[in-house]
Amino acid sequence: MLAVIRLVLIAVFIVLTAVVGLAICLIKPFYPPNTARFAHWYGWAARIFGMQVEIRRAEGIRDAMPCVFVANHQNSYDLFTLSGSLLPGTVTIGKKSLKWIPFFGQLYWLAGNILIDRANRSKAVGTMQGAVDHIQQDKVSVWVFPEGTRSYGRGLLPFKTGAFHIAQQAGVPVVPVVMSSTHKVRLNKWNNGKVIIQMLAPVPASAEQPVRELMDTVRQQMQDTLTALDSELASDYTAGSVTVTG
Repeated sequence: MLAVIRLVLIAVFIVLTAVVGLAICLIKPFYPPNTARFAHWYGWAARIFGMQVEIRRAEGIRDAMPCVFVANHQNSYDLFTLSGSLLPGTVTIGKKSLKWIPFFGQLYWLAGNILIDRANRSKAVGTMQGAVDHIQQDKVSVWVFPEGTRSYGRGLLPFKTGAFHIAQQAGVPVVPVVMSSTHKVRLNKWNNGKVIIQMLAPVPASAEQPVRELMDTVRQQMQDTLTALDSELASDYTAGSVTVTG
């Protein structure tokens, strides 16, 4: 019964936010600040799933923007957890098919996020170059999931190099974002515990550094942080509201 109630509540939430959000987008379509605004709405909805989200940020992240944020991608709950950590001035890079998800997809597209066609390599490369231009010309940060797919409890998957190429070509740092594991979250469980999102210190992305070396450095930082966060939360089942530090 609890799972059904949550699904109904989240469906109503998605429809209502889409109606209000699309009305805003009609006035200012593809306006990057809308992305963070709508993301924070979705971040609030983590409460519906009985999760307490704590966001920790290293010093200097805002000063380092624009940058490329890279985050671990676990499951569909990311939409209601990681979203709350998105900083103003940031847009995300997502797959083109997201645009066709009823209500959410249209809002995601019109908010100014970048859509990539993974099935067409030439178009995908063009989109990546567009992201570089977006960063340099509009001073907008981009958010990328370097694993390229959801991990579903399999830990941190291998990274793809796209996000790191973008950072090097745009001449901006990489900011690793790590969320503690959420694969044990259940719809029928009243208290789904705490989730910690840790935004690490910016990592310089020099064009002289081999891109795979940069990628491996960032991935190792993220792996170490994920292990530490999961260890910290091993016996924590406290539910409540969103907390932000940093």
